Amino acid sequence: MPPEALLALLALWWALADNLPFLKAALQGHAATEAGAWMFAATLVSGLFALHLLLLVPLAIGRATKSVAALLVLAAASASFYVQHYGVYLDPTMLRNAMHTNRLEAGELLGGALWLHLGWHAGPPLLLLAWVRLTPRRWTRSLLARGLTAAGALGLLVACVLAAFQPLASLMRNQRELRYLITPANLVWSGFRVAGGDLRAKARPRQPIGLDAVLRPAAAATGGTRPAAAGSAAQRPKLVVLVVGETARAANWGLSGYARQTTPQLASLPVLNFTDVTACGTNTETSLPCMFAPVGRRQYDEERIIGSESLLHVAARAGVQVLWRDNQSGCKGVCDGLPSERLADIDPPGLCRDGRCLDEGLLHGLPRMIEQLQGTHLVVLHPLGNHGPAYFKRYPAEFARWGPACESEDLRRCSREQIVDAYDNALLYTDHQLAGLVRLLQRHAGRVDSALIYVSDHGESLGEGNLFLHGLPYAIAPAVQTRVPMVMWLSEGLAAGHTLDLGCLARRTGTKVSHDHLFHTLLGLLDVRTALYEPAWDLADGCRGASLQASAR
Repeated sequence: MPPEALLALLALWWALADNLPFLKAALQGHAATEAGAWMFAATLVSGLFALHLLLLVPLAIGRATKSVAALLVLAAASASFYVQHYGVYLDPTMLRNAMHTNRLEAGELLGGALWLHLGWHAGPPLLLLAWVRLTPRRWTRSLLARGLTAAGALGLLVACVLAAFQPLASLMRNQRELRYLITPANLVWSGFRVAGGDLRAKARPRQPIGLDAVLRPAAAATGGTRPAAAGSAAQRPKLVVLVVGETARAANWGLSGYARQTTPQLASLPVLNFTDVTACGTNTETSLPCMFAPVGRRQYDEERIIGSESLLHVAARAGVQVLWRDNQSGCKGVCDGLPSERLADIDPPGLCRDGRCLDEGLLHGLPRMIEQLQGTHLVVLHPLGNHGPAYFKRYPAEFARWGPACESEDLRRCSREQIVDAYDNALLYTDHQLAGLVRLLQRHAGRVDSALIYVSDHGESLGEGNLFLHGLPYAIAPAVQTRVPMVMWLSEGLAAGHTLDLGCLARRTGTKVSHDHLFHTLLGLLDVRTALYEPAWDLADGCRGASLQASAR
């Protein structure tokens, strides 16, 4: 068989077998009884065929043709599985998220359903590739054949666009994200975007920010928020703990009015619960760098955020001792060059198995550290939280309050009620850890001024609209993927040192809050002075004593 004929068959297979989600979304609103709907569908399939044939033509390179085609077949089949089963869109951010995940997270997505899908979507074209022999030709004839094939594919693609210009233009104008459902073109486009971005990032060092950062004089002199008593060498250490939650959505947060009380322990503690909080992204790869950046979502510039230092670098430059402790796939660059620990390396007794640890291990050793604390510290805990699809693995058996919970990594094998049960049990375990952390800080409040902030990086879809997990393009993501819980607790010593009116702060818990507030709120709590600080984005701004407010600015 001529190579071009083989590639044409592969392109046709992809158009018909791996692009059903795109075709379904594109044809939504078109009645099957309308002749125009069938014409539009035929035009879309023809366009998909022409587009992928154009992508494949450069692969007709002699003996490597079949090998490269086989890899693309497997990649396309795998991509179509996640698009069809979980409703994800393979845009550059999602692909970067997948490429930067770790082995354990990836393993949870490789269930039996994937292999069945691969058997149907990759099996026939792989058998064809194994059976067929390509016709040998001189390079001149091969080049001519490739040129004619490419010209024909381009002509067909242009004809399809012209034939359905009006509905296509409307579709791409109103639902631009649909292009990330076109498989495997989405992989090729997103792959080049990710590779190009990573190469640019490696070619230049992170841009330093906050070069003027210093601790406020009183904090710098005493290691706390209050000046030491005259003639006394006593100092007030300060500790701010930030817990960056994973995949916790506000819709299931007990403190925010969810029908189930998923946060019973926090409900018994004097915490401030913010009820209307918006995340910067719908996946960790986007949200984590964004929430540690000074501009965040309101002036979102991915290249600028990824290419610059983070809040942690600014705090460390000012003299704050920073520690990142991780139970996930890393800090996505926000802690580069700073002290960090992996929970699997700490291996707390009874909490780790097969390289995966329960989040409670993040608290291991903190009591001793607090007892020895001097100066100003920022500790960031990065738990696994409610990371799916294996929600049932995120909590020990004693927290299985609701059930029968889904105990499969293939969510399609469980009812939505079972999925929600497992998800809520994982939130109950998060509540237990956060409450334990608050009580720990309370026990040391006589010597250490402390604060705790918990906020999730993004939310999660649990089957609503047939969507699962997270990572949809921000513009079309449902609220359950962008609305997240946020909790704050302040010790009396820290509040007094800042002359903070906690009643004033409590009245703000019902206002609109976003990840954009985190950078400036933390700078305020840490007493870091820098031109980067914007009081309007500090949640405590306006609730401090007048004299301290003026000093902070």
